[in-house]
Amino acid sequence: MTTPLLLEVRHVSRHQSLAGGKSVEILRDINLDIREHEVVAVLGPSGCGKSTLLRTIIGLEEPSAGEILYRGRVQKGLNPSAALVFQNFALFPWLTVHQNIALGLLNLPLEDAVREGRVRGVIDMVGLEGFEEAYPKELSGGMKQRVGLARALAMEPEILCMDEPFSALDVLTSETLRNEVIDLYTRNRSDRKSTRLNSSHVALSRMPSS
Repeated sequence: MTTPLLLEVRHVSRHQSLAGGKSVEILRDINLDIREHEVVAVLGPSGCGKSTLLRTIIGLEEPSAGEILYRGRVQKGLNPSAALVFQNFALFPWLTVHQNIALGLLNLPLEDAVREGRVRGVIDMVGLEGFEEAYPKELSGGMKQRVGLARALAMEPEILCMDEPFSALDVLTSETLRNEVIDLYTRNRSDRKSTRLNSSHVALSRMPSS
């Protein structure tokens, strides 16, 4: 049986305006299907448009041409069912681990107990127990990226986008976190329907659904 489509990228192009009225083409006629229970890796050299494609997929940027459909409907603006893990951690230094993770949930219509339960759950999921009140400056690079991952997972997205999240880490830490993400997916410890990994050096094959 064919796995249901989550997201369809149809003939998407993206141009960036430059000074002097010029523009540069970043994406050209991109077509892509993302299904439930699927891991997709986007490969390419630095500057080829991988990050732009991810930002367009989740709705941070609009395509110059073409369209993106989420569950059969044309996507307009941010997709609340998608989350992004950034390459550079993107943590607020004045907030604790707990506060950084909870930040993305503040605008959701959740009861306080539900919101707290989500935060506690992802803290346990990514191995941050005992660091809830720590600040980013007190964490290693690997721990900071765990916070970024936990913040994305707390949103309970159907599509988890990862913009080279481990490339700034040392080889051992990068490999450890990559394996942990795969473990979360294959052991069904997460409700994520699809994982999208943007990487210039790592390709993941499709994972079996449970």
